Order: sequence, then C-alpha cells, then structure tokens
Amino acid sequence: MTDRYDMNPTVMLPPKPDRRWTIAKQLGINTAVVRFWGVNNWWEYGTLQRTVTRFADHGFSLDVVEDRPPMEKTVLGEEGRDKEIETVKTLIENMGRLGIDTYCWVWTENPLGVVRTSDSLPGRGDSQRIGYDHQWTERAPDHEAAGITKSELWENLEYFLDAIVPVAEEYGVKLALHPDDPPTSPVRGVPRIVQSYDDYRRILDLHDSENHGVTFCQGNFSAMEGDTIEAIREFSDRIHFVHFRDVEGNERSFVETWHDEGPTNMKAAIEAYREIGFDGPIRPDHVPRMVGEQDREDAMAGYTDMGRLFAIGYIKGLLEKFG
Repeated sequence: MTDRYDMNPTVMLPPKPDRRWTIAKQLGINTAVVRFWGVNNWWEYGTLQRTVTRFADHGFSLDVVEDRPPMEKTVLGEEGRDKEIETVKTLIENMGRLGIDTYCWVWTENPLGVVRTSDSLPGRGDSQRIGYDHQWTERAPDHEAAGITKSELWENLEYFLDAIVPVAEEYGVKLALHPDDPPTSPVRGVPRIVQSYDDYRRILDLHDSENHGVTFCQGNFSAMEGDTIEAIREFSDRIHFVHFRDVEGNERSFVETWHDEGPTNMKAAIEAYREIGFDGPIRPDHVPRMVGEQDREDAMAGYTDMGRLFAIGYIKGLLEKFG
C-alpha cells in the first residue's frame, strides 16, 4: 500500500518483465495484478513462487491473481469436476503461503466469458472503443452447453463454494467474484447467474464469510439495473477488488467509455469507496485504443498502453483529491 492513498492503484501485468512493467514503474505503480497468458500449470507452488519473487525483484508487490484454472466441468457439473476443484484449492493454498492476498475469478463457462461484438467503435479524437450488442449474439448458434439450466448452475456454484470458501478462510485469501460480462442472460443459449444485484445478494448469502466477496467491476455494475454508487455502499465490506471503468448503455447494448466521459459519477464512486473503508487494489480496465496502437500486434482491445496511462493518471488524481 502506498503512503498517499488508502486505495491501491494497480495494473494488470504479465508474469515476466516487459515494457508494461517499465511503464508501470514510471507511473509510480508498486503493486501488480497478474494474468498468466499461455503459462501451463501456473497455480503450482514453484511457478507462483518465482512469479512473486520476480515481481519483488522489480519493486512490485503481487497482490492479485486474476486468472482461472480450467473449470468447465465444475461449472457444468460434469464428471471430473472434483479434480478441477482440487486444482483451485491448490491455487488458493499456494497464494496463501506466498502472501498473495486476492483471487479474482469468474464463474461463466468458457468461451462465453467476456463477450464483445465490436472492437473499433469511434470515440473522441478517432480513438477506438469496444462494445457489445446482443442482437449479434442472438444470431450466433447455441453453445454446446446450452442445455444446462439456471438451477443446475446454482447447484454447481454452491457445490464449488462449499469446497473452496473454507480453504480461502484457512489460508487467508480473499475470493473476489467478477460479474458476468456482459451481465445478461442467456448468451448463446447458456444461462448466466452472476449478472444482477440480486444474483450477488444470493451468491454472498451462500457463505457468510469475509473471504467470499466481490470484484466490483464498475462497468458491469453500471450496465445492470440499479445504482452503481449505492451498490458500492451495499456490498461494502465484501468488495475485495475494484475494476474502475464505465460504460454507456445497458446489459444488452453498451460501449466502453473513456474514464472521464461515462454516465457514472466517478468522483462519487471514489468517495463511496472511501466511505466504506475500502483499502484494496483498484485498477483501470477496458481502455480505448489511441493513435498508433491500432496496428500493433500486442495492442489487445481494451488493454492498450496509452489508454491505461490516461486511466491511471485519472484514478490517481481522483484519489489525491477525494480518496
């Protein structure tokens, strides 16, 4: 944690140093969120331990793992799910041993996790934004898991949490469940059960544990039916991690915005986090692509460098004045 902010501005980084690590240090970032793009068995102790020390060697504290071991059988309640759950237990145990505080995870079956139908929607100054329009998804063929019901998904989620929450409590790891993105149901015939305020109320009630909480992705919550700022207050001590972003539209049709031009009062959001005593990691997410980034091979839509530069500066400014 920094000396200047209660909340902890951070960014998502790969597990090995590259230009994004350098940019983060130049921005004054000293904590990291990791995603293990293409790394096999990254949840094993040796891989996680070397990742933690690699970040430490470069002046970062690794505070969040934002990735998920294979869980398709777990989500669908198929034979083999217990083996998958043992892998997640291994991850949680190793995170606890290594002092990695927060696990950001998703429930939705791959490849129906984060779905976007546009990656070049015009923004200010010819920047390119990403968005979602449900009409295109409705035209797509049903996913092979389309036969599953909401009731089955709820049963499977409860089975998973019954196994995982006690491990998180034992090893001191905060579970932070990210919303479905987009927060609508069904998608290609598959129901989604982490897509509303009521869903979160039900999920959190399954285990009354401070280790079982929320990744408060503001973009998803603002697309849901409800008041984003009031949701921050409602879920308060169960918020373990924040994705600071915004969208225009609703759960079936939206576009990602620049951080300073969306409908959510971002100043009020920071004040609400301060009010509830949130002192955890907060990172920007899903930024526009700017000039010169459109043709770069590593310029993945939503995660380009220049937009993140703007976003981190914006977050730091809000925190300095209001946080």
